[in-house]
This record gives sequence, C-alpha cells and structure tokens, in this order.
Amino acid sequence: MPKRHDGEFNMSQKVLLTAKEIDILLHRLACQLLENHLDFSDTVLIGIQPRGIFLANRLTKILSEEYQVKDIALGSLDITFFRDDFRRGEKTLEASTTEIDFLVEGKRVVLIDDVLYTGRSIRAALTAIQTFGRPKEIELLTLIDRRFSRHLPIQPNYRGRQVDAINEEKVKVMWKENDGKDIIYLVNT
Repeated sequence: MPKRHDGEFNMSQKVLLTAKEIDILLHRLACQLLENHLDFSDTVLIGIQPRGIFLANRLTKILSEEYQVKDIALGSLDITFFRDDFRRGEKTLEASTTEIDFLVEGKRVVLIDDVLYTGRSIRAALTAIQTFGRPKEIELLTLIDRRFSRHLPIQPNYRGRQVDAINEEKVKVMWKENDGKDIIYLVNT
C-alpha cells in the first residue's frame, strides 16, 4: 500500500451506487416486501443496529407514505453481545439500543441490514431475536450482498445489489440521516 507524504495510507474508492440509484433500489425492495407481506398485519420489520436501522426506516417510510401501508411494526436490534467475536478485539465495544415494543412470537420477521458480508452479524441477529420469542418465519433483506465473502451459509431473501468484492475491498454505505448524503462506495484499503 503506497504511503502519502504525511505517513497515511492511500485508499481509493469507487462509487458503487449514487443517491438516485439507491432510491430506485429502495423502491424496488419496498415493492418486493409489499408483494410478499401485503398489509403487514402478520409481519414485523427489524433493523440490525447500527446501520441496518437507516435502511429499515427508509423502507418503512416508503411503504407508509407511497403505498399507504398502515401500522408497520418497526424495531431495532442490537447484536453486539450475540456476536461470536465480541470478546476477541482489543477495543471496547459499544452496544447500540434494542427497541422492539411488539411481539415477535408467531410473526413473520424481516431482518434488515445494509451489507451482508460474512454472515456473522446475521447469525448473531438470529440468536438475538430468539430472546424475544419464536417467530413464525424469518427473512433477510439487505441492500448490498457481498456474495463471495460468506463464512456462513446465509443468503438474503431480498437484495438490492450483489457486489463481487475481494477481501481487501470494503463496501461503505453512507446515509444522509447519518453521513450527510446517500452514496455507496467500494473502498480499496
């Protein structure tokens, strides 16, 4: 990796998706959810903290405002202490909040995350959601699927875009609510 004169490493990044392309994908994902869940009376949406909640909020807004779906149950799930690597790193992990103020018992749960990479976060989410009851069914929705990086046999039911990235590359999703703009980069570190 070449060093700059100030000692920092150079990173190159390429735009994977623009704000307009992200918006198109969000609408397509919302339509797919609508096709499979109709009125959402038996379905709950759960964003995986910290970044999946931005996607979950956007989808809920599209479903509510543009397709007039009423009373969508939306929650957020922190998986920090359910991860298989939470005691392995040197840095102290900071937990996010879990907000699930509805029953998941017997419901169709859609777990939502921005990037599916190794599958370990989803495995942790599957374990964590069981502490709230036994869902009838669990589906996975992800904006970006890094399909060649999986460590576990986990596949999304709904995917915005499939990306073939090598291990040194990272997918960086930026949301205007958190990062000031909507854009997705492929970053070569």
